[in-house]
Amino acid sequence: MHNRKIAEKPQNLGKTLKTLFSYFKEYKFKLFIVILFSVLSTVFVIVGPKILGRATNTIVDGYVEKKVYEEVKNNLPDNIDISKIKGEDILVMMPTDELSEDQVKIIKDMDFSEKPSIDFKSVLNIILICAFIYVLSALFNYIQSFIIATISQKVTYTLRDKIFKKIDRIPLKYYDKTNNGDLLSRVTNDVDTLGHTITQNLSQSIALVTSIIGVLIMMITINVYMTLVAILILPFSMIFIKFVATHSQKYFALQQQRLGKVNGHIEESYAGANIVKAFNNEDKSIKTFNKYNNELCESAWKSQFFSGMMMPIVNFVGNIGYVAVCVLGGYFVTKKSISVGDVQAFIQYLRTFNQSTGQTASLISNFQTTLAACERIFEFLEVEEEVKDKSNAIVKKVEGNVTFENVKFGYDPDKIIIKDFTLDIKQGSKVAIVGPTGAGKTTLVKLLMRFYDVNSGSILIDGIDIKKYKKSSLRSNFGMVLQDTWLFNGSILENIKYGNSNATLKEIKEAAKKARVDHFVETLPGGYDYTLNEEANNISAGEKQLLTIARAILADPRILILDEATSSVDTRTEVLINEAMKNLMKNRTSFIIAHRLSTIKNADMIIVMNEGDIVEVGTHSELLENKDFYYKLYNSQFEASE
Repeated sequence: MHNRKIAEKPQNLGKTLKTLFSYFKEYKFKLFIVILFSVLSTVFVIVGPKILGRATNTIVDGYVEKKVYEEVKNNLPDNIDISKIKGEDILVMMPTDELSEDQVKIIKDMDFSEKPSIDFKSVLNIILICAFIYVLSALFNYIQSFIIATISQKVTYTLRDKIFKKIDRIPLKYYDKTNNGDLLSRVTNDVDTLGHTITQNLSQSIALVTSIIGVLIMMITINVYMTLVAILILPFSMIFIKFVATHSQKYFALQQQRLGKVNGHIEESYAGANIVKAFNNEDKSIKTFNKYNNELCESAWKSQFFSGMMMPIVNFVGNIGYVAVCVLGGYFVTKKSISVGDVQAFIQYLRTFNQSTGQTASLISNFQTTLAACERIFEFLEVEEEVKDKSNAIVKKVEGNVTFENVKFGYDPDKIIIKDFTLDIKQGSKVAIVGPTGAGKTTLVKLLMRFYDVNSGSILIDGIDIKKYKKSSLRSNFGMVLQDTWLFNGSILENIKYGNSNATLKEIKEAAKKARVDHFVETLPGGYDYTLNEEANNISAGEKQLLTIARAILADPRILILDEATSSVDTRTEVLINEAMKNLMKNRTSFIIAHRLSTIKNADMIIVMNEGDIVEVGTHSELLENKDFYYKLYNSQFEASE
């Protein structure tokens, strides 16, 4: 199983950002709305505590005035009507040495014409204003979330579409050097990472920046000294966060690596269940799984432990900050520098400030990972594509005459493996390509279908250089039946029809009859509607091969590529496949990649390859008479079978 590890940081930040921003150009206005609404939403949230502080002050002031009124009334003679006396006169009647400075000030400024009480109407108005502000904040947040989600899905849709179309345009040599799991990861994981960041982190980052700046301003307007205390505690929190993040990141990476081992072992054990049981290796498999599982458990425990420490430590440091602010705030309240409501608002701002700064580190890490994922996506989209068809490229149904003229080719230009190969193949000929494993038999096939272009010389079909054909037209003239059958999750009808999407049911059944597969299909539940599973292992290997032959017959190609596939089937199925092959090869030019030389005795021409080079060409009898490489290869197979 492929276990991919994304680079933690992009290698070329400037280029990656420039390319990424190009995908957002058409959404400039929408992004402006997102930024504006995100800022407004955050500003309204920031203003809230300050307004709520007024409600607290109103309640506290009302309560204090009520207590002072009762204290004054209790200390004056009963015959004095307090409602008709001013505050300054009351101070004359009462001993001021028994009153505090605050009480003296309150009495002096109070209106004793009516009994004071808490102004709950004002408190209610303040609460309603706050509620309205928070509703507005939520509304702005909802709108910007809706817009950013739309942008995110459109950008990821565009990228997936580009990647998938790119897959069809890149040359085959790219796949020869690239891990399939890595390519799949770019289409899924990397694009999903980008989409998640756009949806979740983009608006969050705007809100965080606005929140940190806005909260700092509000804290400074309340009290500069309390703000300095809050800021001075911040570095301690950052030191702890960095320490924990460094250690947890190491174990998270190890966890992903070990998770890949566990998943890989499970996948291998599931795919090879028969082999495991046949060799009585169940205990060994379980032992290996337990080893991987224990390693995963250990790294997962450590990663979770360290990451779990982060919030308690941050909260502990934050609580120290709250204590310091409360003590200092209480001191300033006694000095009348600030009000109780201001202290309450400041504590709320401090909590928001600590949360925002704590989230910033995580957000930066997420952006780094996302930019690294973007770099991988853009790197793939910049891969050199196949040479484009010329504007006057030929589109036609060929007859099947194939000519190799002084063909030279090497996967590496410095290492030519096909040297000056010339051969003329007439329409309807059966050409076998033989040689030991790794001799390069499939190389000729790749050149024929223009998966690779020759270094020099030319390949002609019906006298026309294949470079002059439109690639799609050229390849539509080829049919392939490979040893490794490819069938997809779907009905048998859909799998056969893959060779010709416009075929009628009658044509499909006729192709199945020629492929000697119709009788088998009719015995299945549902017949042609029988569904093959993802691995297509609910039918036998021989039956799968017959279906691929039916698919090739339905496509009606003029040139065939046949990779002999009867070595792993029983004798009866081999007979059926050979009959089906004969029907398929009638009046068609056929290139047969042969593994068992006994099956190609009747070929019109045999191309013998060794170590990537063509060493002999001729008929079966001619090559045996030469008593060269083919002769030795042919006899060695018979000696091995005796």
